[in-house]
Amino acid sequence: MTFPAIIGFSSAMLILAASPGPGVLATVARSLASGFKQTLPLICGIILGDILYLLFAVFGLSYIAQTMGEFFTVVKLLGGAYLIFLGIKIWQAEPTVTPHKAPQSVSLARNFFSGLFITLSNPKVIIFYCGFLPTFVNLSSLSTQDVLLIAVLVTTVLASVLCAYSLAAGRTRLFFTNSKNLKNLNRTAGSVLAIAGLLIATKK
Repeated sequence: MTFPAIIGFSSAMLILAASPGPGVLATVARSLASGFKQTLPLICGIILGDILYLLFAVFGLSYIAQTMGEFFTVVKLLGGAYLIFLGIKIWQAEPTVTPHKAPQSVSLARNFFSGLFITLSNPKVIIFYCGFLPTFVNLSSLSTQDVLLIAVLVTTVLASVLCAYSLAAGRTRLFFTNSKNLKNLNRTAGSVLAIAGLLIATKK
């Protein structure tokens, strides 16, 4: 993989990761509701989904993503419904204001699979890896080292961008120090998460 290809792909990946979408919305919503640490499993799930689509493209399996048909529709609807469910739960959560108490946690598995659902059901990711990636590299001539390099680039860019979003969102919690404001914060975060679910479920 040539240096210009690395720069071009990394730049495109940065734009994809930083552009507002279900992954960014879900990361911000989870950080607002539960803090930075709770977003780490979510981010890992998002990254795993990207790596899976990367492997689909590299090994000539892009047609799977393009011909999933009804199965893909089911995955998309389930992913959207799951995020809507989480959004409702956050909306209904009763805030507790205690200076030394950590934000209410959500199970690692729930956060992780939320992130995985987000990526696997996001058409933007499918288009990038199965259609846009071949414009940067010749998929048929990639070596094992090239594949590993691309996977590292994907992981690094996604982790950096999403963690930056999460840290920025998490710090805003410090401005909410009473029950009323925290309740409004939970409702905002829940709404954002539910909207992300709707975007996934209705996206064509």
